[in-house]
Amino acid sequence: MEISVNPERSEWSALLRRPQIARSVIGERVAAILESVRTEGDRALLQLTREIDKTELTSVIVTRDEIEEAASLIPDTLKEAIETAAQNIERFHAAQKPQPVDMETMPGVRCVQRAVPIQRVGLYVPGGSAPLFSTVLMLAVPAQVAGCREIILCTPPDKQGKIAPAILYAASQAGVNRIFKVGGAQAIAAMAYGTESVPKVDKIFGPGNQYVTTAKQQVGLSTTAIDMPAGPSEVLVMADSSAVPEFVASDLLSQAEHGPDSQVVLLTPSRGFAEQVIAETERQLQQLSRSDIARKALENSRIIVMDTVDDLIDFCNAYGPEHLILSMENPWEIADRITAAGSLFIGNYTPESAGDYASGTNHTLPTYGWAHAYSGVNLDSFMRKMTYQEITPDGLRKIGRTIETMAEAEGLGAHKNAVTLRLKHLS
Repeated sequence: MEISVNPERSEWSALLRRPQIARSVIGERVAAILESVRTEGDRALLQLTREIDKTELTSVIVTRDEIEEAASLIPDTLKEAIETAAQNIERFHAAQKPQPVDMETMPGVRCVQRAVPIQRVGLYVPGGSAPLFSTVLMLAVPAQVAGCREIILCTPPDKQGKIAPAILYAASQAGVNRIFKVGGAQAIAAMAYGTESVPKVDKIFGPGNQYVTTAKQQVGLSTTAIDMPAGPSEVLVMADSSAVPEFVASDLLSQAEHGPDSQVVLLTPSRGFAEQVIAETERQLQQLSRSDIARKALENSRIIVMDTVDDLIDFCNAYGPEHLILSMENPWEIADRITAAGSLFIGNYTPESAGDYASGTNHTLPTYGWAHAYSGVNLDSFMRKMTYQEITPDGLRKIGRTIETMAEAEGLGAHKNAVTLRLKHLS
């Protein structure tokens, strides 16, 4: 990891860059996959699974027997961990239930807002070298709390055509029993358009690689709503002399091991501390089973030394990280000045891993700078807010002239007439 010391603000744009994505090439390939699934349905899914996942399937449907078998294939300690995490996620998201709004904006004019669940949601859970069963909980538990009527889950199979038992067990604990062996852009296509086996949904959730993210963005333009453009994982750690180098290194590596296109950033006021973290990162790398992946991610990563806290905060806000760890003196004071981040982790004893798994907050978060405009997944993500209005005769007499005047000024005579006719009727 390169160290930049007190870079001029004119140099920040280069330091803020994420790993580049070959968007044109990926976009063309994804568009072809989407069209194939849209026109050929299950046939295309089986063919793409054969080509991409190197797996021969006769059906993409996960059977009830496979779901039940999964419970016998994972240790009790993992079952208990999944259950504890699910309980914490449920508690935190249940506390987010919105209260209805019901009021008179003026006498006789009643306005109401109520939250209703999205009826059909599709959850994408990455598989590959690290099947993310925790993502099942992060998506399925809030969907259940929100009251979504239909919840389906897509995740890629392994070379034997199997789904990781922990994914199936987590899904069963979260009440999801419609699961499909399909991954990548083709899974997004299946949920967006529907196939003979996979139902079409109203909104698609879940992180993924560049192909998954691009597919979500493409279907989101025309067919199905999506949660956010969630792509390769990233973390920014802001740490001063009150931090522990070993902890900081472990936090950087915990994101670097996600994939070679991940990015990690350290902001610190101390060059000496930065060098301690580099040494500790190298030491811990030797012990990681995914060290090759982490090393590639570290090539996209950087350490920035800045003398003032104001500069550290300004750089952090300009970057807008998915995960932000504040290992600083008075971390809550700094947290109050952060304007763009997916999720914040406060203090030396709050690793980002806690949010990934079990604290209760959601780990499906905006990446690539989208934290400037998007929230992470929360209960509202699975709901829509509908408004209602009811006007009494007296209310229409009070508000009617206002409506007529505004409609007339916009040149919309029918709008004005809809009020005028009623007022005449009342008189």
